[in-house]
Amino acid sequence: MLKCFKHIFAYFSGRVSDSMGYMALYRKWRPNDFDEVRGQDAIVQTLRNQIIYNRIGHAYLFCGTRGTGKTSIAKLFAKAVNCEHPVNGNPCNACPSCQAINNQSSLDVLEIDAASNNGVENIRDIREQVQYSPVEGRYKVYIIDEVHMLSASAFNAFLKTLEEPPRHAIFILATTENHKILPTILSRCQIYDFNRISVEDTVQHLAYVASKENITAEPEALNVIALKADGGMRDALSIFDQVVSFTGGHITYKSVIENLNVLDYEYYFRLTDCFLENKVSDALLLFNDVLNKGFDGSHFITGLSSHFRDLLVSKDAATLALLEVGASIRQRYQEQAQKCPLPFLYRAMKLCNDCDMNYRASKNKRLLVELALIQVAQLTTEGDDVGDGRRPKQAIKPIFTQSVAAQQSQTVPATSQTQPVSAVVTPVQQQQQQLQQPASVQSVPVAGTSPVIPSSADIPASGLKVPVKEEKKIPVMNKAGLGVSIKHPQKEAVSQRTTTPQASSQVQSQPEEDYIFNEKDLNYYWQEYAGQLPIEHKALAMRMQNIRLTLLNDDITFEVVVDNEIVAKDFTSMIPNVQNYLRSRLKNRKVKMTVRVSAPAENVRAFSRVEKFQMMAKKNEALLQLKDEFGLY
Repeated sequence: MLKCFKHIFAYFSGRVSDSMGYMALYRKWRPNDFDEVRGQDAIVQTLRNQIIYNRIGHAYLFCGTRGTGKTSIAKLFAKAVNCEHPVNGNPCNACPSCQAINNQSSLDVLEIDAASNNGVENIRDIREQVQYSPVEGRYKVYIIDEVHMLSASAFNAFLKTLEEPPRHAIFILATTENHKILPTILSRCQIYDFNRISVEDTVQHLAYVASKENITAEPEALNVIALKADGGMRDALSIFDQVVSFTGGHITYKSVIENLNVLDYEYYFRLTDCFLENKVSDALLLFNDVLNKGFDGSHFITGLSSHFRDLLVSKDAATLALLEVGASIRQRYQEQAQKCPLPFLYRAMKLCNDCDMNYRASKNKRLLVELALIQVAQLTTEGDDVGDGRRPKQAIKPIFTQSVAAQQSQTVPATSQTQPVSAVVTPVQQQQQQLQQPASVQSVPVAGTSPVIPSSADIPASGLKVPVKEEKKIPVMNKAGLGVSIKHPQKEAVSQRTTTPQASSQVQSQPEEDYIFNEKDLNYYWQEYAGQLPIEHKALAMRMQNIRLTLLNDDITFEVVVDNEIVAKDFTSMIPNVQNYLRSRLKNRKVKMTVRVSAPAENVRAFSRVEKFQMMAKKNEALLQLKDEFGLY
């Protein structure tokens, strides 16, 4: 009769017996004693010692992420404190109290869901029931799950009972968000922080369950499941149960990645080989294959970032323990890591991480990922980088190769175009060239005209350093490299003819002079600086791009005119950084920046394209004729 009553009670309370149907693996393999708990050794040892030495508290708080064993350990602790024959702090699972708790029919262990019982009246019921003595065991244990869902008034009503409960009462509070609990509650509890279960512990437990369930599983497959679970044992067992149903009891790596929609490691290994060999086209084709299989671009770029991270930790034996993969995959990581230079890995991780952060806001997501792949594939071809991977270059080189003759025809400019040769040749080399050239070659500028810059054909080949990577679009000139003085051209020419070798050596020992620049140079590098600002300063960068700088009379000070005091304050704070950047790019140590608020009658707003055309047409009416003739709008 009693057995029948217990069965009816379990049925109506939603606690159906295991024999009445299939039980999920995470329920079936819930630990029955502390020895079966994985990944929480410190917490388990503390609770066992409290039971052994009879130092049991009255209030506990278990906090941690989902699936880390909070509720399971709470039930184990409740079973151990009421066990009639505990063994080294473990419950015996044989006495009537342990069997009642295992069958979920014990009247001394009450599980309360605070998400649905979060009012003051529910706490009032607990305060009334806690006064009654336990029925079978020594303690009456209240397990309150998701305790952070209690209202503030419920917490306050619970304070006194939690602080001074009856001697037979134990409260175990479980939560995933302990920061939402009142400090007055926290101060009355012993707090236990549950860690995420490591991949190794999860794989070991899954292998144990597989052996008990007569299921064959590859280690790589279990490793993928453990990574997918993200530190939760319950999630790992649920995924494992799902994969078992999919495979019929024979779990392979291929079946797991197919069922869980996980991108295969093979793609990342092949992509890395393409990057190291600068095969941009092959990398783009692999990415297209990934998209055709139904994977999202964000998932792909995140996995690629993790792959580069794993390669980085695989390069050093000291950090190899951070690599959470199977044994066979681990060997492949070690082999490929030896092929990857450290600067390549640093810069590749930075590019992929930037792509991941900008993916959500991008309107052309596929193009964003492809640009990142192109940049990563060209990292090993950039030999002039001195940043050791701390700042990836933003320049993208041509993807497809060209013939040498075609490249030369494209790179050699017309004779009318001015080349930035003077920015490459050092002042010492220029002075040596001037000494070697006859006096007839050195032209003296006439007043009112700009000095003539010698073309590349007039300079000996031995004094040139051809730029390989970055070509300056706007040339800057060195004062010492002009050959003659701007103020006294004739005197300077005569002095150069009579210069002795001793004098030339003295000139070489002098410090390098500052280059001269114009407004065109200044505005170009001003726009360049604005383009390098981070995304959080996007508004400031756009404002900088709409400003046209003006040089003052001293030819080294430029003025930034803004329309209000707030913007002026922002630009004033930028003066040191902007000055240092422009001084470096313009090769002039005297560049100075000033900020001024515009006058009431002064207009400094940004002009539209139509307004710019109208202003140009006022200066040259021929533009209107061209517009009408070609039918432009």
